[in-house]
Amino acid sequence: MRSASGNGFDSSDSFAVSGAAERTARLHDIPPSITPSHGDDSHLLSRIASPADVKALAPNELAELCREIRTTLLAYGHQHGGHIGSNLGMVEATVALHRVFDSPRDRIVFDVSHQSYVHKMLTGRAGAYMDPNRFGEVTGFTNPDESEHDQFVLGHTGTSISLACGLAKTRDMEGPGSGIGNVVAVIGDGSLSSGVAFEGLNNAAEQGGNLIIVFNDNEMSIAGDFGGMYGPLARLRASGGTAQPNLFNAFGLDYRYVEAGNDVSALVAAFEEVRDIDHPVVVHIHTLKGAGYDGEETHADRQTASASPVSFDSPTGVHPTDNVNHSEPWHSDHCNLSDHEPHEGQCEASHWQNPDAAIGKPDDPRKHYGKMAMAALEPRFAAEPGLVVISPATPGSNGITHEFRERAGAHYVDTGITESHAVAYAAGIARAGGTPVVATTASFFQRAYDQFFQEMSLNRSRVTVLDFLGGLSGSDNTHSGAYDVTMFSNIPGVTMLVPTSARDYLADLAWATAPAGSADAPAGPAVIRVPGEAILAAERDATLLPVTGGQIADRPQSASLPASASSASGGISAATVRGTVSVTAQHAGARHMLDWRVNQTGSQVAIIGLGNAYPLAEQTAAALSDDYGITATVIDPRQCTSLDSDVLESLRDGHQQVITLEDGQLEGGWGEKVTAYYANHHVSDGSRNPRVLNFGAAKEFTDRVSLGELNERYGLTVEQVTEAITRCF
Repeated sequence: MRSASGNGFDSSDSFAVSGAAERTARLHDIPPSITPSHGDDSHLLSRIASPADVKALAPNELAELCREIRTTLLAYGHQHGGHIGSNLGMVEATVALHRVFDSPRDRIVFDVSHQSYVHKMLTGRAGAYMDPNRFGEVTGFTNPDESEHDQFVLGHTGTSISLACGLAKTRDMEGPGSGIGNVVAVIGDGSLSSGVAFEGLNNAAEQGGNLIIVFNDNEMSIAGDFGGMYGPLARLRASGGTAQPNLFNAFGLDYRYVEAGNDVSALVAAFEEVRDIDHPVVVHIHTLKGAGYDGEETHADRQTASASPVSFDSPTGVHPTDNVNHSEPWHSDHCNLSDHEPHEGQCEASHWQNPDAAIGKPDDPRKHYGKMAMAALEPRFAAEPGLVVISPATPGSNGITHEFRERAGAHYVDTGITESHAVAYAAGIARAGGTPVVATTASFFQRAYDQFFQEMSLNRSRVTVLDFLGGLSGSDNTHSGAYDVTMFSNIPGVTMLVPTSARDYLADLAWATAPAGSADAPAGPAVIRVPGEAILAAERDATLLPVTGGQIADRPQSASLPASASSASGGISAATVRGTVSVTAQHAGARHMLDWRVNQTGSQVAIIGLGNAYPLAEQTAAALSDDYGITATVIDPRQCTSLDSDVLESLRDGHQQVITLEDGQLEGGWGEKVTAYYANHHVSDGSRNPRVLNFGAAKEFTDRVSLGELNERYGLTVEQVTEAITRCF
């Protein structure tokens, strides 16, 4: 998971083990010194090594187990961070599931599996939540490599019912020999709004047979609940499950309602009633997101977190709360972002909790550049009624603050966890003459791949996509953005812009969102890769750009190297850009948005650094100059959907090597296109065919490996690039 950056998912831990056996052995080894009892074996959580231990407890011990789990979650949130709020609400339900069902024979599929922390504690991994030295032993999501009790690697959302249907289908086809008993899909915390969840419900009703769908209704998504289904759900809650229309009955599914979703005894009874059922059933449980937060000390009083029990009024640590049923549009409280001061109930801040160590630190790139984009768009709302910002459920993580949403009103739409719908919706807005801006995380956009091709690109829809967390990061294997360039840049008709400064970022945004009919407006969709850690660090410290010092040319010039031979005297420092740049100023170079920018002219070596890899290009050029007396040409391509043939042809004269740097998947990526260009445009004079070296990421999934370690792995360091260049001479 990321290191305390609050991006909304677990990704900062870099722990790795070789083989499931070693990991399982470690996870079951819970040192007494880290239990909630600080070594007192009478406390329950220290004795839970498998679901069998939950079944062995006396009925009157279940509430105490829930209390200890809740205490551990609260301490873990302070020290490590994570999806604490949803898990606090699921404590009783998860204990009840493992009390009643027989995992792993009974298959439990969690969705969104960031609700699975308690499940992990009860399946032999409690030590990973109690000892700070072991926090990296588990991911923030289910993962079969960790335990046989985890069915799938799931970091996105909406698929549990479909997956459960598949498990149940095989069981029913193979009979008793399948080794599969009950199949349970746990869905909720906003994931029911995902379209694929409804496809699963539709299939479940048709398929029949044993299938239990536990719907965790905590009245929240990531920000708030949006959509027509939430009114009927609210009426179901208010009526004790009797109101109509009942959307689950409408699909032909059996239905049970449990109001006391944080009462472990009530949940045990409900699950026992549906265990071994012979047809699909939905068990709708009403839980309290963040249950237990209100029992903590205040932030001002907070000291180093410990795992010692805290005092609550109720047996399991759940307090009554008034933080429900707000009247504002998104049904949440007035928390600003998704990682600040979480508390019980309808609280956006309880979706993701940063550890205490991160409090007060500067914004990460997502929030920094997200706020910047919203600040640039907001002044245009009054004059541009069709300008709409669309977020599929993750606004706060991307700097779309609560205050901005309030001011934006109808100019902001949260579609829920519905990336496919969000992109198709944006295409409809564009077709009607509006100006849609769709903003979410790179890995989430993978869910809308077909809509990018059909509704957006094939229809030449003027949609602007803000692609957050693209490129390499220390994220888990379900949230990596290393594949965004290979995805977006190879869709016909899409322009993918890759700015390397705040100034270029705002200029790209202004150009992409220019009202239809404006001079120089793009003819189709544009994807803007929001700058990442390397760019933001360079904006905050210009010494990280040793060639230009952050000073860039006002207009890219690409016809030939002699015409673009300055290292950008003049211009403004990207590090000084704050707030909104005028649309007129940003359109000054609109005709050249796709031209590459030559920031330093040299000879022998040309280094082209794409996006987040651009600072590395300047740093490598500086090293070549200092250590070898080579003045390299340094180029910022600014986009990755087309090649600037003028620049590439210019490099034939005086350059023996062309180096491409990218912080994404190399295979099928951008750098290979430069290699292919020279291979396909070979000239008879061999001295004018430069050798091309591509640097980028391997085609692999990585799981919580730090960005620094990934750069080392892929050769994306000054030392490694410099060594490769000089070796070729």
